[in-house]
Amino acid sequence: MKKLIKKFSAWQLILVIGMFLLTLTMIIPLLNILARSLSDPSVSPYMSGLDILPQKFNLINYKIILNHPILIPALLNSIFITIVGTSINILLTTMAAYALTRPGLVFKKVIMIFLIIMMLFDPGLVPEYLVIKELGLMGSLWSVILVTAVNVYYLIIMMRFFEEVPTALYEAATIDGAGHLKTFFHIAVPLAKPGIATITMFYAVVRWNEYFKSGIYMTKASKTTLQVLLRQFVVLNDTASLIGAENLLNNNEWAQVDMIALKNATIVIAILPILLIYPLVLKFYTKDIMAGGVKE
Repeated sequence: MKKLIKKFSAWQLILVIGMFLLTLTMIIPLLNILARSLSDPSVSPYMSGLDILPQKFNLINYKIILNHPILIPALLNSIFITIVGTSINILLTTMAAYALTRPGLVFKKVIMIFLIIMMLFDPGLVPEYLVIKELGLMGSLWSVILVTAVNVYYLIIMMRFFEEVPTALYEAATIDGAGHLKTFFHIAVPLAKPGIATITMFYAVVRWNEYFKSGIYMTKASKTTLQVLLRQFVVLNDTASLIGAENLLNNNEWAQVDMIALKNATIVIAILPILLIYPLVLKFYTKDIMAGGVKE
């Protein structure tokens, strides 16, 4: 114990304190948003930016949001796009990465050069819009899901993970009579779980936070996403669409609502699902995942 204390230098102490203070600058604003959203509208306007505990606990902000006729469908649309879109992303990205790491693949260099060119030189929004319109996907959730089915950068990351799997395992599977599909699902995927977890998080965050293309392709209010409404309400300060739901509260109740706290509650609803994914992903980051797989 004494040796550990001696090794803990003054510089390390300063570094720990600095990291702790940096962490506070990120956590306190989030806790303040949560606290204001859970506070009574009569006191929430007077809360400072450092208050992290609710005052006069009240769920009126979440009552408004969770009973709103537009917000809930938008939330469900965002969940559908994130789950289905990320599943398609992972399936196509991992299968393409596995195929591109197989020795003897014909035109491998040509394919890689083409993919890198497409990654560096994006065709742009206009050709993409024309394709979506020609396919008849305007106003559909699939217009957002199918547009970015594979990200080349994430594909290259996944290729690195598959290349780290010992060749002896692939050869053993081939000797046992396993085809590429069986080798992919039973050898490559289980041993590349950290990589798959990584790109799953990347894809899910992008899918969940997508608002630009959703605002262009999904023009109907019933087909919009939570992020589009969040941007209108929080960033553009468009409160008319939210207050317009007269069946939720009467005029006297609306007059008592703190719009900033209502925005905070909307932000909490928007970020909560993506925060819940992190613990699920972290469990895949295990050490020595391939330990004992191959003995030289």
